[in-house]
Amino acid sequence: ELSNPGTAATDPVLLQSVLPDGFEWINMASDGGSCNGRTVTWRLPALPAGSKNYITPGGHQRLKDEFDYLLKKDRPAVTAAVSWAAKNGDRSENADYQYGKKRLREIDRRLRFLGKRLDIAEVVDPAIPRDEDIADQVYFGATVAYAHANGDENTITIVGIDEVDMKRKHISWISPLARALMKARPGDTVTLRAPGGVEELEVIDVRYERIEVEAFVPTEVIFPADKKL
Repeated sequence: ELSNPGTAATDPVLLQSVLPDGFEWINMASDGGSCNGRTVTWRLPALPAGSKNYITPGGHQRLKDEFDYLLKKDRPAVTAAVSWAAKNGDRSENADYQYGKKRLREIDRRLRFLGKRLDIAEVVDPAIPRDEDIADQVYFGATVAYAHANGDENTITIVGIDEVDMKRKHISWISPLARALMKARPGDTVTLRAPGGVEELEVIDVRYERIEVEAFVPTEVIFPADKKL
C-alpha cells in the first residue's frame, strides 16, 4: 500500500490522471495527503507484464536504504523484542509478543515487495546527456511543462512507480498523463484520456536534470510496554 504522504493532492480527478493505471483506491483516511479535505490511501498496481521497473538513481537508493534498514536493523531488533516478550508469561495475553509477531509479518511482507522491485529495477539517470535528436523529446525522467486548453500551465516530472510524489509533482511513467506526453516535443499537442475525461494539452518545454527524491527515514517502532513508560 502507498500512503506516501508527503504527497498532498486536492483534486481526485487530477490524482487519477497522474497515478499509474491500476491504482486501487483503498480508503480516504490515512496519513496526511488530502483529497477534498480527506486523506487518500491507495495500493500500488502491478507493473505492465514483462516490463522493467524503471527508476531514477535517487529512487533506487531509497528502496535499497529501506531494504537494508529492515533487514539489518529493524527485523533483528523486533526479533529480539519478540524473544524477550515470549519469556514473559502467557503469549496469548502478551501484548508485546503479539505486536512483535505482527510487526515481523509486516517487515517480511515489505522485504519481499522491495526485493522483487529491486530485482527488476532498471536505473535511468535523467542527468546523463542525451543524443541531440531526442534531447527535447519526452521519455522517462523528463521534466515537462505543458498547458491546458484554458491556458493554465503545469510542470511534472516522469519517474518510477515507486517514486510518485504529488508534492514534488513527480508522476509515474505508466500514468495516463505520462503516457499521453511520451515522445512529444515542445509545440506538440497531445490528447490526455483519463477518468476525468479527454483533454488536449500543449507541450511547452522538455528538459532533463537530476531528480531529487525524498530520502528514506526509518520509523521508530514502539512496543505496547514502551508506551507505559
